[in-house]
Amino acid sequence: MDFGQHIIYGLLVALEPVNLLYCFIGVFTGTLIGVLPGIGPVGTMSLLLPVTFHVSPVGAIIMLAGIYYGCQYGGSITAILANIPGEASSVTTCLDGYQMAKQGRAGVALGVSAIGSFVAGTLTIVALMFLAYPLAQTALKFGPPEYFALMCLGLVMLTFLSQKSMFRSLMMALVGLLIGLVGLDPFEASPRFDFGYPELMDGVGIVPLVMGLFGISEVLMNLGETREREVYKTEISGLLSSLKETWTAKWAVLRGTVLGFFLGILPGGGAVLSSFVSYALEKRISKHPEKFGTGAIEGVAAPESANNAAAQSCLIPLLSLGIPPNVVMAVLYGGLLIHRIQPGPFLVKDHPDVFWGLVMSMYIGNIMLLALNLPLIGIWVRILKIRYAILFPLILLFCLIGVYSVNNSVFDIYLMIFFGLAGYLLRKAGFEPAPLAMAYVLSPLLETSFRQSLSLSGGSPGIFLAHPISVVCLGLALVLLVFQIASSCRSRWRLPLSPETEACQETAGNPAMSDPGSKEIGTGTRRKRDR
Repeated sequence: MDFGQHIIYGLLVALEPVNLLYCFIGVFTGTLIGVLPGIGPVGTMSLLLPVTFHVSPVGAIIMLAGIYYGCQYGGSITAILANIPGEASSVTTCLDGYQMAKQGRAGVALGVSAIGSFVAGTLTIVALMFLAYPLAQTALKFGPPEYFALMCLGLVMLTFLSQKSMFRSLMMALVGLLIGLVGLDPFEASPRFDFGYPELMDGVGIVPLVMGLFGISEVLMNLGETREREVYKTEISGLLSSLKETWTAKWAVLRGTVLGFFLGILPGGGAVLSSFVSYALEKRISKHPEKFGTGAIEGVAAPESANNAAAQSCLIPLLSLGIPPNVVMAVLYGGLLIHRIQPGPFLVKDHPDVFWGLVMSMYIGNIMLLALNLPLIGIWVRILKIRYAILFPLILLFCLIGVYSVNNSVFDIYLMIFFGLAGYLLRKAGFEPAPLAMAYVLSPLLETSFRQSLSLSGGSPGIFLAHPISVVCLGLALVLLVFQIASSCRSRWRLPLSPETEACQETAGNPAMSDPGSKEIGTGTRRKRDR
């Protein structure tokens, strides 16, 4: 079967009425979750994992993937109209998108965001089709030592690119690895770390863990915030003229697409890093960088293209190598395992309907999102005004029903509540739960590859240095660790400056302190924020 026949086969699978319905449910739910700041794509996908038990594998993966890239579309609506990022990847969109809305150009900003996202998503899907198969062929050369080294590199890069301290992220990753060891030993079939609970003989379930860490804890975090969401009231017009605006920002869209594509493949990169890097790049190469932050169209087009490209390119390492590059893909990885589908180099051969059906459904999903975002903006604005006090009881109810429906076990509910409280306390203490969930998902593969390698070498760890690929991966992981440790030590051992020097640096780095006319503005903003 040649490349053209693969595409036709994928279209036939994706255009089945049932799969079209699941694609629509996924992108619609993703847009809705992106509009409502709160639970996010990870919590939503975790919440819907039990639903996929009664769905075909193709339909389940199409729906879960649609939720993720649909969230990137919906997050821009709140960023532009309410100056609140629906998703973390939409933070940079707030800088210029909300300023455009205040200037009466909300329709143009929303249109450019939707069109740029559609172009980026389409180009990324084309690259996905061409690159996934060669990567899968390369992955066939991987043995247990190579897989162990590659997963070690992925975990290190995930923590290296984390928003918080790398040491804290490494601690969370180690905790995740330990949780993944709970249950029966895969080689000796002896129980480990079950604490006498027979429910833990099969290990900790992925559904209660991710629903607790990202669903329950997110609800608890939002209950602690008192910020009111104020939607900017403006006439949303100029949607059609956004086509012309998009053409003027075409190079920003293309640069954002390329950056998002490559950063999405990297472990730990994803949509958040892509949007920040693309915005910084556009501001750096712009002839008028002073316009950024005041309503520059490139400040909306570039990050929105980048985060949508990254949201779809991160499927490449998951489908071709079997390595989830971020926590969202880790949840999707769990969804595939639930249906007894092992992502990796044999996915294209053993389950072509899943691979090509998913790829072609993403074409259709991007068209659906373009059709949903532009005409239904008025509805999204009304939904945005729903009070969170009404939403959080419904989220908790769905979490309880979803986790119980997996095994009809009350013990799973207790586990979800435990991980929910643990996730809330970890976030309050400055620890990110994402490395924990990522390491938990990779723990069985990491342990199996490590023990298989030692079995092949008779217990000698030198096998990891006898294969070029494993040496390169372990070397890169070691370099990243040494670099981060050196940077941390250098910042701690830096000599303290004198008070006069610190005052000069603060004045030079803060325009509000160096400009007497802007002191009142800075003070007023600070007082308003305190209130």
